[in-house]
Amino acid sequence: MPRTNFQELLDAGVHFGHLARKWNPKMAPYIFDQKNGIHIIDLHKTIVKIDEAADAMKELARSGRKILFVATKKQAKEIVAEKATAVNMPSITERWAGGMLTNFPTIRKAIKKMNTIDKMKEDGTFDKLAKRERLQVTRQREKLEKNLGSIKDMSRLPSALFVIDIQKEANAVKEANRLNIPVFAMVDTCCDPTSIDYVIPANDDATKSIEIIMDTLCKAIEEGLNERKLEKEKETVEEAAEGEALSKATGKKLRARKGAKPVDVEAEAPAQTEE
Repeated sequence: MPRTNFQELLDAGVHFGHLARKWNPKMAPYIFDQKNGIHIIDLHKTIVKIDEAADAMKELARSGRKILFVATKKQAKEIVAEKATAVNMPSITERWAGGMLTNFPTIRKAIKKMNTIDKMKEDGTFDKLAKRERLQVTRQREKLEKNLGSIKDMSRLPSALFVIDIQKEANAVKEANRLNIPVFAMVDTCCDPTSIDYVIPANDDATKSIEIIMDTLCKAIEEGLNERKLEKEKETVEEAAEGEALSKATGKKLRARKGAKPVDVEAEAPAQTEE
């Protein structure tokens, strides 16, 4: 059963592409028609692509891997930040720092710096600083939070990227391609889809369009996380049952040893014949 339907996508305006004169011919397979100089996206194909992307994301979440959501355009950033946080996934919604993926060790140092400042505030070291130093550290922390806040718990490279507007986030896509990290993306009719692994042909400008696709994908991620949780709980129960069974078996052996009659050495010794 599809995860969304034609009418929902139609109501959200997912079918509206860009001006026909600005189209990219490589998006031709996903275009249904042209109306008033605007390309109309084939929503039947969009449904198929959403399902493919959702199933792949579900599997990534079920295996415990992270998907980094990237959306810095005004109409997308709040939706993406909220939905990604709800399913415990990292997101970049302010600015894509060059080398975010290809120079990840440097990014990790910045994250470590931010965590160090947080520890200073917790252990009271921050309060012992001079007023001017406190102000400098606070400003530094705010800047780091703005650029890296949502990825502060990301200890390694993400397993995949989800991008809204691949033209605006071209650097993110390039870095992911260079590192062979799969890219999921909403792709409008003016874009080149060749660098995207999971293309979702859709209007990447309308808030409602972004929201309905984010909702669908995040529900799939949530399913994967819930399945992972159930699998872990099942493993814990099985391990506990095995431990209990082993404990019972060991106890039985010990009781059997304690209950065994002592051997009468004299009685069992062979009688000696008199010479």
